[in-house]
Amino acid sequence: MQFSRRDLAVGLAASGALVGCPTLLLAEPGKSRPGDKMQYGLVTYLWGQNWKLPQLIANCEQAACLGVELRSTHAHGVEPGLSKTQRKEVASRFADSEVTLVGLGSNERFDNPDPTVVRKAIEATKAFIVLSHDVGSSGVKVKPDRFYPNVPRQQTIEQIGRSLNELGEFAEQYGQQVRLEVHGQCAELPTIKAIMDIAQNRNVAVCWNSNATDLTGQGIVTNFHMVRDRFGATLHVRELETKNYPYARLIELLVQSDYAGWVMLEASSKPPNPVAALAAQVRRFRELVAAAQSS
Repeated sequence: MQFSRRDLAVGLAASGALVGCPTLLLAEPGKSRPGDKMQYGLVTYLWGQNWKLPQLIANCEQAACLGVELRSTHAHGVEPGLSKTQRKEVASRFADSEVTLVGLGSNERFDNPDPTVVRKAIEATKAFIVLSHDVGSSGVKVKPDRFYPNVPRQQTIEQIGRSLNELGEFAEQYGQQVRLEVHGQCAELPTIKAIMDIAQNRNVAVCWNSNATDLTGQGIVTNFHMVRDRFGATLHVRELETKNYPYARLIELLVQSDYAGWVMLEASSKPPNPVAALAAQVRRFRELVAAAQSS
C-alpha cells in the first residue's frame, strides 16, 4: 500500500512527531477544547494570485498554511475548462501534498433583474460544482452582490435565495457545499439572513467575510449570531493585525461557538515576501485561538 504525503503528515501529527504542524496544540489526551478543529488557510487573492499550482502548494507548505481556496481567473489555472485528465492531475497534486483544497471561488452572482443573466450564472456555478467535485474540494463560493433601481429589495432577495436552493439541490449529488460570501450591497447581515431564510437547502451556507458592515446595527456579536447557524466550511478574514476590524473578538466568537471549519486569508496588502507574511499570519491565528481558549 502506498501512502501520500498528506497521509504521512496526518499520522505524524497524531503521534506528536510533526514539528511545526499548523494545527493547534492538543489538550490533554482524551480532552478537546472549543476551537481545536478550526484551521487556517489562504484564498488566492493578492497573495497567491500569480502562483501557478505547484508553486502555490509549495509556498503554502513552506508557510505551514495547509488549506487553500482557489479564486477563479488566477494563475493556478483550475477552471471549468479543464479536461478529465487535467482534473485528476489537480486532485493528485493536492493528495500528494500536505495542503487541502478547501474550495473554489467563483465570481458568480444571482441578483441581476434579467432572468437570462441569472440562468447563465446558475449554469456556470453548476460547472464549478462539478469541477470542485472532480478536483477533490468540498464547495464553491458565490456572491449575492447588489440591488437594482426600480427593483424591490425583497424581490432581489427572493431571487437570490431561489437560485441558491436550485444550486444546493444540484450540489447534493456531488457532495458539495454552495458558500454564499457576505459581499457587496447585500453584505449587511440582516440581508444575508433574509436570503438564507429563503435558501433553506442544507447544502447552502454562509461564508462570513469580515466586512465593515459586520460592526453596524447592534454590532459584531449580534450580527455574528444572526447567521452563525448557517456557517459553512469556510470564512474569510483579512490580515489579523488589521486595526479597523476586531479580529480577536471574531476569533473568540468562533472558539466559543466551536467553529470547526477553515478561516481563510483573503489578503488586502502586497508584502515583499508573501510566503513569510503568510507564515506570520498562521502564527498570529494560532496565538489568537490560544488566547481565546484560555480566556
